[in-house]
Amino acid sequence: MDTREVVTRYFDSVNRGDWDAWLALFDDKVVMDEQLAGHVEGVEILRGAVGALKKGYSKFQNTPLEILVEGDRAMIVWRIDAANAAGVPITAKGANFFRVKDGKITYMANFHDTVPFKPFTEQKLD
Repeated sequence: MDTREVVTRYFDSVNRGDWDAWLALFDDKVVMDEQLAGHVEGVEILRGAVGALKKGYSKFQNTPLEILVEGDRAMIVWRIDAANAAGVPITAKGANFFRVKDGKITYMANFHDTVPFKPFTEQKLD
């Protein structure tokens, strides 16, 4: 899988809610710098976070607006239309940077304002 195909599948799997397919795109030793979760290392940490995503969002659509690919690197500008578990809407724009090796995401960083995600981060879940 080339870099463009990997990042396209990233967004496709997220938008289908197919978290197993999403996790399969990451290298076991992936490093991620995420605005809400901080610095994360290893796919097992991501696997553990999927439960919170499933529980915390009643809707989640992440639409790529611009995709730029150069070799093993990609930068995607996106728009998220989501809702927390109670249905409170969340709309945000941001960007993801990816490094891909041998068809797997080895590094990812995202960049966005955290304020629009308050309905997700501040909700009280059982």
